[in-house]
Amino acid sequence: MIISQAKRKENIAEYLLYMWQVEDIMRACNLDIDKIKAAVIDHYDVDDDTRKQITDWWEGLIMMMRHEGKQQGGHLQINKNVLIRLSDLHNELLKSPKHPDYGAEFYKTLPFIVELRAKAQQGEQCGELETCFNALYGTLLLKLQGKQVSKDTQVAIDQISHFIGTLAAYYKKNEEKPIFDDDIQ
Repeated sequence: MIISQAKRKENIAEYLLYMWQVEDIMRACNLDIDKIKAAVIDHYDVDDDTRKQITDWWEGLIMMMRHEGKQQGGHLQINKNVLIRLSDLHNELLKSPKHPDYGAEFYKTLPFIVELRAKAQQGEQCGELETCFNALYGTLLLKLQGKQVSKDTQVAIDQISHFIGTLAAYYKKNEEKPIFDDDIQ
């Protein structure tokens, strides 16, 4: 909860990746709050009131996982909504003549997205941004397991990371002051 709030405020991309990790932690703990307490919550150096808030947050997410049938896989709707908002912003930025740097960054990234989509198993096709986030999250998981990625994969991940970072920066700017208010539609 504490980490997610900070990440959501500072970097929406890091927030989304963090929340995907939270989903996996809940699954690894079989949606058992006692296991989550032992694995995560008990490691926070916080007062009892904050610990209760953190526990309530995790319990709320567990309820959502069960309600949405995400015990085995997939993402919670709250996380899908973040991706939808990012996709909407992405599309607006691509259409806007005021943000050519964003379009240039996207088109530098597009060949990597196309390649990743070609490698994806059939039935797993997803949008451009979700493809990017899947690549970033998959690389994060590999690194957490102590596994190396190839040089070519690292080049792709670096570009995808830069692109998603650019989108996250625009998202933050747009949250602070809408960037399309003066655009003529």
